[in-house]
Formats: sequence, C-alpha cells, structure tokens
Amino acid sequence: MTSLRDAAMTSKAWPFEEARRLLKRYEKAPPAKGHVLFETGYGPSGLPHIGTFGEVARTTMIRRAFEVISDIPTRLICFSDDMDGMRKVPDNVPNPSMLREHLQRPLTAVPDPFGTHESFGHHNNAMLRRFLDTFGFEYEFISATDFYKSGQFDTILLRAAERYDDLMAVMLKSLREERQQTYSIFLPLHPETGRVLYVPIKQVNARDGTITFDDETGREWTLPVTGGNVKLQWKPDFGARWAALDVDFEMYGKDHSTNTPIYDRICEILGGRKPEHFTYELFLDENGEKISKSKGNGLTIDEWLTYASTESLSYFMYQKPKSAKRLWWDVIPRAVDEYHQQLRAFPGQNVEQQVANPVWHIHAGNPPESHMVVPFSMLLNLASVAGASDKSGLWGFIRRYAPEASPETHPDLDAAAECAVRYFRDFVAPKRVFRLPTDTERAAIRDLDGRLAQWQDGQDAEALQSMVFAVGKDHGFEPLRDWFKALYEVLLGASEGPRFGGFIALYGIAETRALIERALSGELAALQD
Repeated sequence: MTSLRDAAMTSKAWPFEEARRLLKRYEKAPPAKGHVLFETGYGPSGLPHIGTFGEVARTTMIRRAFEVISDIPTRLICFSDDMDGMRKVPDNVPNPSMLREHLQRPLTAVPDPFGTHESFGHHNNAMLRRFLDTFGFEYEFISATDFYKSGQFDTILLRAAERYDDLMAVMLKSLREERQQTYSIFLPLHPETGRVLYVPIKQVNARDGTITFDDETGREWTLPVTGGNVKLQWKPDFGARWAALDVDFEMYGKDHSTNTPIYDRICEILGGRKPEHFTYELFLDENGEKISKSKGNGLTIDEWLTYASTESLSYFMYQKPKSAKRLWWDVIPRAVDEYHQQLRAFPGQNVEQQVANPVWHIHAGNPPESHMVVPFSMLLNLASVAGASDKSGLWGFIRRYAPEASPETHPDLDAAAECAVRYFRDFVAPKRVFRLPTDTERAAIRDLDGRLAQWQDGQDAEALQSMVFAVGKDHGFEPLRDWFKALYEVLLGASEGPRFGGFIALYGIAETRALIERALSGELAALQD
C-alpha cells in the first residue's frame, strides 16, 4: 500500500510540486536556522482583500504539503509594510479631511480615522490579523515599523549602506532617466514632520552608517540608517527583507514577476540567498479586466462569505493558480457544488487520488464529511420556485426529499440554504426572464405533465431524470440540451439549471405540475410585464 509521503513525492498537485522544489533547496544540508521560512507580504494602506486571502491560503497549502514530504520544521510570517508613507486617502474610510493632513507619513504614524486604534496602520493590521484568525491560518505577524525601529533590520541596513553603489546599480537599470536623477534606495523620515521623504541623497557614509540629504525647504540633515530613521524603497525592501529573515519561499501575483530579478539580486548583494518563488495569475472581473482595489471592480471576502462558505473560497483559490480566473458572482454556486463533490469523493479514493483532491489541501489532509444532500444550485432553483424569503422556507422541501436531514445534523446544508436565499434574492431574482414555450415545447411540456400525473416511482431522482430525458427524445429535440434549456427558460426563468429529475424530486411531483400549469397559462411570462 502506498504511503502518504510516497504519494506526495510523485503527486502532480501543484502544492506538492512546489513543496518538492522547495525541498531540493536543502537536499545537501538542512537550514542553519533550523526551519524553512514561508513569507507573505501585505500593504496595509487599505483593508484586507481577497488577494490577501489567496496568498495566505495558497502558501499554507504549500507549507502543509512540504510538511508531508519533509521533517524540517516550518514557519509562516505575514509581514505588514506599515512603515510605508500614506500616498493617498482611501475612498472607503471616515474622516478623510483629517487624513489629508498626514499624507506621506508612515501608516503607523497616521491617526486612525475609525478612532479605535493607535494609528491607521495599527487599525489595518488588526483587521488583517482578525481576518487571518477567522480563517484559522497559522502564522506569525511582523510589523515593518517594529522591524525597523527595534533594530532587527539594522544589520541589513548597515550592509546596504556599505554596498550602496552595487544596490543602486541594480535599481537604476530599471528606472527611466528622469527618475534616475533623484532616486535612492533610502527614504529618510523627516525628524520634525515624520514624513517619508522622496529626496536625493547627497552622501551615504558607510563607515558611520548615515545618510545626508536636503529636505523640501533646503535644510541639510544627516541621519543614521538604523533605528527606524530611514526606510528602504519598496523594491529594495522586498529583497532586503528576504536577506534579513532568510526567507525560503514567497509567492506573489504576476504583476510582480518583472521585478523578480531585482528582488533576487538585492537579496544576494545583501548576503542572502534568494527564496523560491511562485507567481500566480491575477483575478479578472466580469468583463475580463484585472481586478483593482482602487476601482473596486472585484469581489471582496465579505461579499463572497455572504453567499458561500470559506471552504468554497479556498476551493476557488486552489484551482489553477497559474491561470487567470474570473472572480465574479456567478462563480460562487459552482465553487460550492464542486467543493462538496470533491468532499463526497474523498473517502472512496486511494491515497494517490486523495493527495490530488483539492479538499486534501484545503483541510491539510483531514477533510470533513459533506452533508450537502442537496446541491447549492438546486437550492437556488428551489428558492426561486418556492418564493422562499428565508431558509425555513426551503427546509420543508429538503426534509421531504431527505427525511434524515435537519439543521442540527446537516449544518453545512443549513448554512448553504441561508446563503442560497440571499444569493437568489440579490442575483437571480432581478435577472429572471420567463418566456412562453414554442408549440413544440408546449406539446413536450404538456406530455411531461401527463407522465408526472401517472408517475408511480416516488421521488427517485435518477428515474425522474430518465423520464424527462425520454420526453425530450420522443419530441425530437436535437440536441437534447435544447429540451432542458427550454424547461429552464419556461419554468425557471433562466437559461441554465439543475438536473431536472433531481429538481422534481426535491420540489415535489404535485408542485412541479402546478409550476408547469402556471408556465403554460402564461402566468410566469406575465411576471416580466
């Protein structure tokens, strides 16, 4: 029998492929620091977003995969770049006029517009940590402000002063000529205003570990590069952080990929070993355009979780990270149903199949049992025809279809029923378009009604599906999907829908016949008027 580790060493699941690549990093000797370090970065200029979730979730999947194939301990650090200057006032915060007075100050020196924390940076860090804790991620949090001010970064900063020319040579190659004239890897914090200054550096004194510059008023200042008096520009900071922490693995979006050689070279110049990278594709909105925080053209985490579980979001994140994916409302029902399909399949799979199953990676090898005896897509259609305004309106049908089910014994189904009512109300109901059947469709639907009137086989979903299939075939529908499309459009007001036999079994024979009568009489089509 194949062991878990043996299966993991040959699995084509991408977390195991990345884990094996990382393991090669230490095939000659284990890490001197005693562990493998994973890192994710976060810019706290705004609220945590779905990309943050994706990075931490996917990194955690690789971390858990690594722990299967190696006995080397692991750590995950979530690093907040909260010493970055606030470049603009976010659109979604209170007291914007107050914030404008603090532009270019480090986020941890900007007052909290919400009035709940020491600073805006502390507020956003708290939101990030609460967000990560909600999803049960295991991580250690590092604030850039603390990292700089506590001296943990001092060794690397002094080394950056010593190797300033080499670091600048790397950076200047990547900049336009105009930017080259004023650029420095060091950004001083003004001793009086506290603002992060983007000013030319007149002198870097490697022996003393200081920089000299003129501020905006022309006054000359000399500051030590240590102790939080100076921060690094964001690209040098990326590589310097890798060197300071000895990071072994970090993933980021495709928009960072062109900077990877810069990050790597900065790390190496500062005496570090560049980490292993994983570059993922970006998410797209409904129009196929890249999602942007400033545009607000994508889903937020809270929006997804209003209509589906955290596990369904993890499932979406697991799927094809190297491919661009639409992240829009209509992907939620499929993600929910596919996640539960994989849960149901897991117990009957061998170990090779299990480690290739997304739910192994979502649940670190210990997925729960699925109690979704009714698919989410079916719940949506049930909410539609039943006119349910809350989940209790669905449970009457669910109990008849699955007498053993209850909200207590099937909590995932109960939560899904509540989400389905919300999703139907917000997205399905406003877009329903019922139509009258053609003469051919009317005859077939009338035939279906007649066969339901004579039905003697109870609520057998597969038998009902076969009967519906036979009706379409007998009435000459070619291809047969046109028959099911007609049923969805005439009876449900949508061009797609569930397996219709399962829908009848759930909704009920008599109820389906009453729905057919409403459709054929024109009552449903009249709802558009």
